[in-house]
Parts: sequence; structure tokens; C-alpha cells
Amino acid sequence: MATPTTAHVEAPPPEKKKDEHERSTEQETAEQNIREAQSLDAKTTYEVIRREGKLELERSSDALFWSGLAAGLSMGLSFLGEALLRAHLPEAPWRHLVSKLGYSFGFLVVILGSQQLFTENTLTPMVPLLSDKSRETLRNVLRLWAVVFIANLVGTLLFALALDRLAVVEPETKRALSDIATDAMRHDWWTTLARAVVAGWIIALLVWMLPGGEKHKFGVIILMSWLIGAGGLAHVIAGSTEAFYAAWRGEAAWSEALLGFVVPSLIGNMLGGITLVAALNHGQATSGE
Repeated sequence: MATPTTAHVEAPPPEKKKDEHERSTEQETAEQNIREAQSLDAKTTYEVIRREGKLELERSSDALFWSGLAAGLSMGLSFLGEALLRAHLPEAPWRHLVSKLGYSFGFLVVILGSQQLFTENTLTPMVPLLSDKSRETLRNVLRLWAVVFIANLVGTLLFALALDRLAVVEPETKRALSDIATDAMRHDWWTTLARAVVAGWIIALLVWMLPGGEKHKFGVIILMSWLIGAGGLAHVIAGSTEAFYAAWRGEAAWSEALLGFVVPSLIGNMLGGITLVAALNHGQATSGE
């Protein structure tokens, strides 16, 4: 009786296995590079900000206050940085544009340091509120706004007082500080309001852009905040340092600083951030659901 023969299957040579592994690795690497190169779509950006906003709303008032106080003090660096550049640059048509790079200093510290800035919060906590329109979420948004805004103003008030009373800068920088403060408060109430709307829009856009521009965060912050400074727009927290400095020095009345600058800037920043960015991008990200 014949014995059946068993077919012998030869294993692929080691070189072939190596080639297949290399091709698979190259395909995975290419796919990963494509995913990293793709911009986040509106829905993904929306979800990232919604989750960040939800976490912020869960923080205690004490934590929000101390973070907001740190942010108010840090925003004073925008005032100081601009004054230092202005004091040491020659008189030239381009001096204004270059000195406004100093305006970005405070924003860099606040955003990269994860401190609580009121104008950022015209977007971040609004996204959870728009996606979950409950009384509890609304109460938390109002609580966050009140605590952070007060803490920010306390910080800018203290920073402005230190610049006025302590010998921390040279006389030429003091003159530059006064000039910047005067420039910030030169507009009437309605003009300040209009300029604040645009500033609030830009800051909220900056926050919206950060998830998709993670690798270029440093440049995004500098360019967007520089645009506010170079355009002479009104940012309620950065500008309050300038207004309070003028008031501490007696170069402006406190009523002018508070009612003539802080109030219209606050209203305008909120209008710009909430209506032009939060609401529109909420509609963009959730349409069709």
C-alpha cells in the first residue's frame, strides 16, 4: 500500500519577510504623518474646548480666584514689556508696530501658564453652556466670570500700583508707561466699546485656534495678541493695567478709568467673544445634529 506523501510548504525567505515588515512600517508612518498634518475639523475643536470648559466650570471658586489673580498680575507684563521697547527704540514710523510686540508678553505667560483670563472665558465655558443649557451650568458660568474678572482686576490694580510707587523702572520707561496709558484712554465711551468688540473677537478666535495650532502655539499667541495692541483695540484686562496706572499717578480720574474704559471694554469684549465666536462656532460645529 502506497504511503501518501505530505506536501512541503517552504517558508518565505527572511529577505521577503523583512521587505514586507518595512513596507508595513512605512505605510503606518505615512498614515500617522497624514493624521498629524490634518487640521482639526470644527466638531473636533468644539469638543476639545467643551471638555476644557467643563473642567474649568468644575473648579472651586478659591482655585479660580488665585489663578485669576496670577493672570491679572501677569497681564501687567504686557504694559511693562511694551513700555520697555518703546523707551529704547528710536523715533521712527515703525516704532509703534515693533514696540507692540511687548504687548504679547502677558498673553504668553497667562496662556502657556494655564492662568485664568476673563476674556478667554467668553468662549471656553460658553461652549459647555451652549451644549448643555441647564441652570446649573449657567450658574457655574456666571460664578466663573464673576470670580475671574474680579481677581484679574485686583491683579492689574496691584501691578499698576507697584509700577507707580516702586522704583522698578528707569525714568524714560516711566514716561513711556504714561504715554501708553494716555493713548489707551484717549477714545470716547462708544469708540472704546467698538474697539473692545473687535478685541474680544480676536481673543476668542485665539482660544478657538489653539487646539488645531498646538505645534505653533507660541507664534499664534504672539501674532493674535500683537494684532490687538497694534490696532489700538481695547482689551479689558490688559488695558485696565494702563488705566489704573494713569489713575494711581493722578493723570486720569478713577471714574474715567473705571466707567470710561473698564466698563465699555468689558461689554465689548463679551459681545465680541460670545456672539462672534462662541455662538457662531457652536452653530458651525453642531449644525445638522
